[in-house]
Amino acid sequence: MAAVAEQAQIPAVPAYLDLAQPDLSAAAHQLAEAGHASAVVVPLLFTEAYHATIDVPQSVQDVAESLPLDLVVADILGTGEEVAQLLRESMDDAGIDDHSSVLLYAVGSSKPEANQAVFDLADRLAEGRRSPVRACFGTCAPSATDVLEGLREPVAIVPLFLAEGLLLSPIRALASQHGWRMAAPLGERAAGLVRQRYDSALLF
Repeated sequence: MAAVAEQAQIPAVPAYLDLAQPDLSAAAHQLAEAGHASAVVVPLLFTEAYHATIDVPQSVQDVAESLPLDLVVADILGTGEEVAQLLRESMDDAGIDDHSSVLLYAVGSSKPEANQAVFDLADRLAEGRRSPVRACFGTCAPSATDVLEGLREPVAIVPLFLAEGLLLSPIRALASQHGWRMAAPLGERAAGLVRQRYDSALLF
């Protein structure tokens, strides 16, 4: 969010759905106390799963009822071509070439359509490569070990994540154990895409 603020020259503060602070209410209070009358909520999510369809709208509604702050919800980051290009750049930076079989590692969801979006993204990342790209998940099947069977070495890991966290620890340990390359989470690389979602939300 610091990178977004620097690029866009606007206040940009983080807010978390769970497991960390500040939550959306605290972040919104911070903006309201600074004199802002409106804000754009950009969900830093890749698929239309539970967080995007239930948690975010409910959190926004709760805050809107308690604060004189007009909140506009932007589209999620998604799994479209913008994200695919960011992942390709991340792979290049990590030295992952066409000869490596790639595991695209995402959080996973109980919603099949959300997971299908990641499978589709893996298929698009595989276009033009000599070796395959396979999707796997940290919280549901198929896991990394499920997908590894039949993949030829070398193997590389590409996380569909914005930042380090508990779900990346097991896959990072697996990569370290085997000496596999692992791309970094997207992090500041995604700042431009967050700005795009912000700008698009202001058009409506």
